[in-house]
Amino acid sequence: MLDIKNLTIEFGSSNPPARAIEDVCLTVQHGETVCLVGESGSGKSVTALSIARLLSSPPARYVQGEIWLDGHEILGSPEIVLRRLRGRIVSYVFQEPSASLNPVRTIGSQILEALKLHQPSLATREEVVRLLTIVGIPSPETRAGDYPHQMSGGMQQRAAIAMAIASRPKLLVADEPTTALDVTVQAQIIDLMRELQARLGMAILLITHNLGIVREIANRVAVIYAGQIVESAPCSELLRRPRHPYTAALIKAVPDLGRRANRLHAIPGQVPSPFNRPKGCRFHPRCEFARPECEQNPPMLIPAGLGHWTRCPWHDQLPLAPLSTDSKA
Repeated sequence: MLDIKNLTIEFGSSNPPARAIEDVCLTVQHGETVCLVGESGSGKSVTALSIARLLSSPPARYVQGEIWLDGHEILGSPEIVLRRLRGRIVSYVFQEPSASLNPVRTIGSQILEALKLHQPSLATREEVVRLLTIVGIPSPETRAGDYPHQMSGGMQQRAAIAMAIASRPKLLVADEPTTALDVTVQAQIIDLMRELQARLGMAILLITHNLGIVREIANRVAVIYAGQIVESAPCSELLRRPRHPYTAALIKAVPDLGRRANRLHAIPGQVPSPFNRPKGCRFHPRCEFARPECEQNPPMLIPAGLGHWTRCPWHDQLPLAPLSTDSKA
């Protein structure tokens, strides 16, 4: 379905330019959910936007790599092909629904426009109402005439999801779709996405920093740090047996209801600037297990088990703790 190979993207014309992501490899199979996890500034959204070549170029520059989407190589495709792929093959749900919905048009008219563009044979008011019903919006016949500001944040996100699935995409890319919502609504949106996947058979790439959400929905997880994938594995395996210090540190930072502690664990320092990445392992300035060798040699992804990859060559020698069943994110 999706296969990103050794993708590197830079921004700007400075010397050196800002290298947002480097050598990123990521796959999503038909019908599965993959979560891309990392802190703010790690390159999650850049990776997501690159899939449909939504990054403006310039300032973005695709330095190397390939992006294969449903048999099409995206970076070499002309714009006319990309327009056909956007919506029909891949659709997006963004973090702020109020920013992705047109404030001066009704919800129903926006969904109808998406249908006319990608599924013209289904462009009817009845289909709009059906989509609003599928995503759980009450009184869909009436709410189709609402403007975005007349809906709560959770209802806006449901409407945005309805618009995204109107074209029946094979891949739904959801970029932090629950961050702006309260906890109960977050759970409802995740449940909705899981139900839609089962109903429509689409694959999902979910961008998040929330390991609680990851545990609920993911089949596989890729962890990104400072523009590089540092670990990837099946979800249960990664949470039970993390093989990179950064992944373990993220897990350790999740509150544990079964453990009394005066302070929550925090990862020291900050994600390094894309203008000035550390030499060697990019996590070594913040890593409690760093060795002198980590400062010199850029690590490669190496196998750490069946379907499990890590950039830490010392992974089998480190006491990396799993995610507790009592942890809440």
